[in-house]
Amino acid sequence: MSNNPRKRREALVYHAKPKPGKIEVKPTKKYATQRDLSLAYSPGVAEPCLEIEKDKENAYKYTTKGNLVAVISNGTAVLGLGDIGPEASKPVMEGKGLLFKIFADIDVFDIEVDTKDVDKFIETVKNIAPTFGGINLEDIKAPEAFEIEQRLKAELDIPVMHDDQHGTAIISAAALLNALELAKKKISKAKIVISGAGAAAVSCTKLYKAFGAKAENIVMTDSKGVIRKDRPNLSGEKVEFATSRKIDTLEEAMKDADVFVGLSIADIVSPEMLKSMSKRPIVFAMANPNPEIDYQLAMDTRKDVIMATGRSDHPNQVNNVLGFPFIFRGALDVRATKINEEMKMAAVKALAELAKEPVPEQVNIAYGETRLNFGTDYIIPKPFDPRLIAKVPPAVAKAAMESGVARQPIQDWDRYEEELLERMGSDNKITRLLLNRAKMNPKRIVFAEADHLDVLKAAQIVHDEGVAIPILLGRRGVIEELMQEIDFNEDVLIIDPKSDEEEEHRKAYAQVYWKTRSRSGVTLYDAEKLMRERNYFAAMMVNEGDADGLLSGYSRAYPAVVKPMLELIGMAPGVSRVAATNIMNTSRGPLFISDTSINIDPPAKDLAKIAQMTARTVKLFGLEPVIAMMSYANFGSSKDPHATKVKDAVSYLHRYHPDLNVDGELQADFALNRKMLQDKFPFSKLAGKKVNTLIYPNLDSANSTYKLIKELNNVDSIGPIMMGMRRPVHILQLGASVEEIVNMTAVTVVDAQEKEKKQKK
Repeated sequence: MSNNPRKRREALVYHAKPKPGKIEVKPTKKYATQRDLSLAYSPGVAEPCLEIEKDKENAYKYTTKGNLVAVISNGTAVLGLGDIGPEASKPVMEGKGLLFKIFADIDVFDIEVDTKDVDKFIETVKNIAPTFGGINLEDIKAPEAFEIEQRLKAELDIPVMHDDQHGTAIISAAALLNALELAKKKISKAKIVISGAGAAAVSCTKLYKAFGAKAENIVMTDSKGVIRKDRPNLSGEKVEFATSRKIDTLEEAMKDADVFVGLSIADIVSPEMLKSMSKRPIVFAMANPNPEIDYQLAMDTRKDVIMATGRSDHPNQVNNVLGFPFIFRGALDVRATKINEEMKMAAVKALAELAKEPVPEQVNIAYGETRLNFGTDYIIPKPFDPRLIAKVPPAVAKAAMESGVARQPIQDWDRYEEELLERMGSDNKITRLLLNRAKMNPKRIVFAEADHLDVLKAAQIVHDEGVAIPILLGRRGVIEELMQEIDFNEDVLIIDPKSDEEEEHRKAYAQVYWKTRSRSGVTLYDAEKLMRERNYFAAMMVNEGDADGLLSGYSRAYPAVVKPMLELIGMAPGVSRVAATNIMNTSRGPLFISDTSINIDPPAKDLAKIAQMTARTVKLFGLEPVIAMMSYANFGSSKDPHATKVKDAVSYLHRYHPDLNVDGELQADFALNRKMLQDKFPFSKLAGKKVNTLIYPNLDSANSTYKLIKELNNVDSIGPIMMGMRRPVHILQLGASVEEIVNMTAVTVVDAQEKEKKQKK
């Protein structure tokens, strides 16, 4: 819950517009004709019904059951909000459904049950269970949550898991195994303090014991202090973890402890308590949003501490999204009858092992790291790691098979891994990676049209989210009035290039510009006049180091903005032609399309250079470029100059850049359909590969294609991304949305980061 009225309003608008809620149901079959409808419903639908009547397992063959999970709550323990009721819990359940979908491609119905009666709740879930392949229990208060899960697991033949209990347990157990290894300690001898005695704390402690932690070495505390065996009226869960030690307080429990696991409240661990722990202490302070001890305070207090929190802005975030989507994915894919201890332990081991493997460049880029390596600041994988989908579900599935709860064992593991990776094409992961990377090292970005409301809204978002440090250019009075209207009260730099206050800057910039253009017919008077224009002024700010990058083009035609950028900023060394690419976040994954904005009809050699620049841009996002050179022809099927131009560009690339995955000329369907390409053109360098980059022969085709994809499929687009410029400058499409401006700001920041790195080399 936010105390900021603007944040509150943004959250409410996000959930209400453009239509209420965060998830929806979409048809997966054709429904255009009467024939389609007769198959979808009466009379055709009777056939699968009869097959399922013969064998209920056929429901997995003919319906969505096998990929459908119910997220079920009664709203009695919602986040940090407590018992707010089933209706009020629905936004959280929808959010959980969204995470299931984007991380593991699992469909979800969220179900809010209006009862606090355990028997009635269980009866309701049992009655609707035939609809689903799995049940995820959510935000149910303890101790009822324990009984509900135990009984449903025993009485249903589909996977059931209460994520509040087991999610944190699985992720923290993986982190604990690796932390103990780094600290050179054995779990069987580790003295562990658990702060908190709720569902998550109990589940964590049970899982630690399953990995070898000894009951006599564990101390659990609750709001009353240490849970001791001689305390009266202990619940069944607390009895299991009661200690016989004669201690009463957390402070006493922390003395000589090896591990502290916090699932309680903020700031209950003092520096003195941390100092009293053993050498190389392990501290998992997982209270959210504020941990049991502040991260920086802990690091300043003990240099040898290995620390994890629940926060994304510190190393080692214990984030449940590392677990539940992938655990259910593996369970569903073998039609498991339950999620048992063996499957949870397999997930723990898979996560722990993954943290020790070399990290893909995509993940390093996302987190702004030169190289993430297994160590005290990296003991569990990052949520954006694309390997999670291929690592955790197979481990869970194998454990289900080995423990005898899998009804449909997997035979071909290589094919299964391919299927898992294919599932991850449908989300906007690249956008999250982009924004996350920008936040790691935000730069000063000039918004050249900040006196437009949408541009200002975008500047506000990137400021609030730490994506960039905005510099607002435009009419000061208008900007200040708009800022007041949208509650943008933060102290940001506002510059009106035409104002008297900027005369000194204008003259200084004019002198520099005049010296570079004086032999091109530009007078000093002309230069001073041009500096009153926002795009010229903004470009000079970047040139002179007063800003790190700029964005413009929201209110003006693209060519009119490109001209001053080419005049003042110019091309990077060694570049003879600039170009632009757009990233389309399609259902098959990110697709780069070039050149979408600048080159009208480039000759073959320039087309090859556009492909090279695009390849470098693709790598900037942590992806390996697989490039199709587009045409209306396939591999010499036409001798027309429009087709042979593309063929010549491919020949150039094959000759001088043989390591580049590029081929053509190709029609769009062959480029994007791997099977068609493999069957028809097995000799191609792209055969068997998933193309992620399309280079078009002219501006007509590239620009039309990206806009067609965007409008027809409601696909998010990032771009146009300018390639080949000397400084980080990017030009928006006319009337870009707030979201598009935010994404392009992140692109500009990342561009500035990369250019800064090159300058330092």
